[in-house]
Amino acid sequence: MIDFTPKHDFLVGIDSDGCAFDTMELKHKECFIPNIINHYELQGISKYAREAAEFVNLYSKSRGINRFPALIEVMEWLNRRPEVAARGYKIEIPQTLREWIARETKLGNPALEAEVERTGDAELTHALKWSKAVNHSIAGMVRGVPPFPFVRESLEKLNAKADVLVVSATPNEALHREWEEHDLTKYTVAICGQEIGTKKESLAAAAKYPAGRTLMIGDAPGDHKAAVANGVLFYPINPGAEEASWQRFYDEAIDRFFAGAFAGDYAAELLADFERHLPEHPPWEVSG
Repeated sequence: MIDFTPKHDFLVGIDSDGCAFDTMELKHKECFIPNIINHYELQGISKYAREAAEFVNLYSKSRGINRFPALIEVMEWLNRRPEVAARGYKIEIPQTLREWIARETKLGNPALEAEVERTGDAELTHALKWSKAVNHSIAGMVRGVPPFPFVRESLEKLNAKADVLVVSATPNEALHREWEEHDLTKYTVAICGQEIGTKKESLAAAAKYPAGRTLMIGDAPGDHKAAVANGVLFYPINPGAEEASWQRFYDEAIDRFFAGAFAGDYAAELLADFERHLPEHPPWEVSG
């Protein structure tokens, strides 16, 4: 569990990319996807690689998952496309990377570097090279992206009664850089990125607080799963409707949370609306 001393009786966890900041599209379309295509030699099927990566990371129920299992899922979708096979491509899914993902919870570069040093495995070495290239691209590209409207106002309103914990699968360095760039770190008690552990593990900090007084704000199914696993309420930021979601949070959900009137029908209504925003099947299969 992340080590900090509660200042209030309420805790609010909040995801960063795509939730507090409108950075998901920028990071994936300009940083992750070009590096997937380049490092895994997918130039001849770049159109399909881009479609698969955008679906996995932005427009599906996998949205928000860690970069390494997302990479595997992109490759799996590509192998299912007849258009990819027709161009003579058979994507070799790195099995040792899949095995490392299955046994490691801190799915970040430090843990992968340690595994590469221990094993010298070629597939893991290649995945680490790709991941470092992604981080380099993000460091050079992602700047000047402010939080969504009503994020700052919500943090100010929350701070009167609640501790705020950043719970993210983003590397710690990027999280601190982005939250400090916009002077939001002052609203948080801790920032937990991928090196700390999974979102489920980071949100275990909810055990420090009374039942019914913890809430997770997220834009992905993984955020909801982490909340459920820790007995935490969930407020969704709907992909494609982030501004409206944050305004509703500021206008009504915060007050409901503090008043003990969030759980039940209200929470269920929010979740049902959220699930309608993220499909399970990609558009190329639905249209096919």
